[in-house]
Amino acid sequence: MAGDVVIRVDQLGKRYRLGERVPYRTLRESLRRVVVTPVRRWVLRCGGDAGGQHGGEIWALRGVSFEVRAGEVLGIIGRNGAGKSTLLKLLTRITRPTEGRAEIVGRAGSLLEVGTGFHPELTGRENVFLNGAILGMTRAEIRRKFDDIVQFAGVEPFLDTPVKRYSSGMQVRLAFAVAAHLEPEILLVDEVLAVGDAEFQKRCLGKMSDVARSGRTILFVSHNMPAISRLCQKVLVLSDGRAVYWGAPDEAIAFYLASGAPEASGRADLTQAVRWPGAPERMLTWVSTHRGDGRQASEFTTGETMLVRIGYQLAEPLRAYCQVNVTDVAGDRLMTLRSTHATDALELAAGSGWIQCRVDDLRLCSGQYLLTVEIGSLRGTPQWLDCVPDALRIHVHLGGYLGGAEMAPGQGRFAQRSVWSCAQGD
Repeated sequence: MAGDVVIRVDQLGKRYRLGERVPYRTLRESLRRVVVTPVRRWVLRCGGDAGGQHGGEIWALRGVSFEVRAGEVLGIIGRNGAGKSTLLKLLTRITRPTEGRAEIVGRAGSLLEVGTGFHPELTGRENVFLNGAILGMTRAEIRRKFDDIVQFAGVEPFLDTPVKRYSSGMQVRLAFAVAAHLEPEILLVDEVLAVGDAEFQKRCLGKMSDVARSGRTILFVSHNMPAISRLCQKVLVLSDGRAVYWGAPDEAIAFYLASGAPEASGRADLTQAVRWPGAPERMLTWVSTHRGDGRQASEFTTGETMLVRIGYQLAEPLRAYCQVNVTDVAGDRLMTLRSTHATDALELAAGSGWIQCRVDDLRLCSGQYLLTVEIGSLRGTPQWLDCVPDALRIHVHLGGYLGGAEMAPGQGRFAQRSVWSCAQGD
């Protein structure tokens, strides 16, 4: 079977009608429909819109075609709303296509919404068996992998505690651990590397690498560009529901970043910006970069001062931390600027305001960089509340910082002045 086509997608499309409702299936909803439908019809006759029932159509996916051979790892990237999750739901038959067709040869498993089926009243042990059964694992298979699942999730002390008493992070770790131990011939994965803390994400990436090396076929949706580059042999780029690029990972990632990079204006409005998946709040309102004298700027020279200002809107006072992650255009993090590295906490009053981070002697080499901004609470256990990835883009030029020749590509990401001398003898 190696090398054979195991996934074939031909002109696949999915259309949704705005305002369309899922058919009622319960007695309560059926009775509700008997009451509500006449009211809606009366509103329409009176010239109302009855909640947008005739608001038009939207194509979440259209005209997408590709093939995947056995043992290949295909990455799927695109901005939020590009159609990535819709494509996976069509492939797993969660929803039906409006047009086109998709064929899958072999047993397929999916990691689309980890934790689906977890019951809060059941213990962690009981939920492992329940969730494993929902995902298609046999009881014998779950028993055989049980110890590995629990060890991977790191919840051994709480295994016989109802999951309603777990933190949200513990629940997600246990859910992913169950899903990660599926052994289908074809695995469909949707942004699973966004779960848990940094250490657990590293463990998830290692598990995905093991699956890829085992020769199984994988469709991998992620915003993690380094993971896409590391795991995938080919990458499909989606935009507005259509396939706009197909090729090798590095070229596809470069195409995606070039087409979707934030404007280098020195300021970005974050009120409508895409958040990191699972963000519980929307507190961040804008971000801007400035020179040391306060002038707004998007271009800097190595060695000068850069100010990052982050606007916020709070409903109540917050004992907070703030963080700026500096990454290259491929998504590799180069620097973390965090308020707790310099002070205990930021005491923010309710209402609007802004936070400033001052970076003296900027050491980045020539290139383009992206700033991700984050805010969180320091009341009790630190918890992130809002995060906007790739919120702003800056350019850095080395200039005469080193006092000699320019650094060549591949000689590093940071500049450091050094003094050289020579002497004779031992």
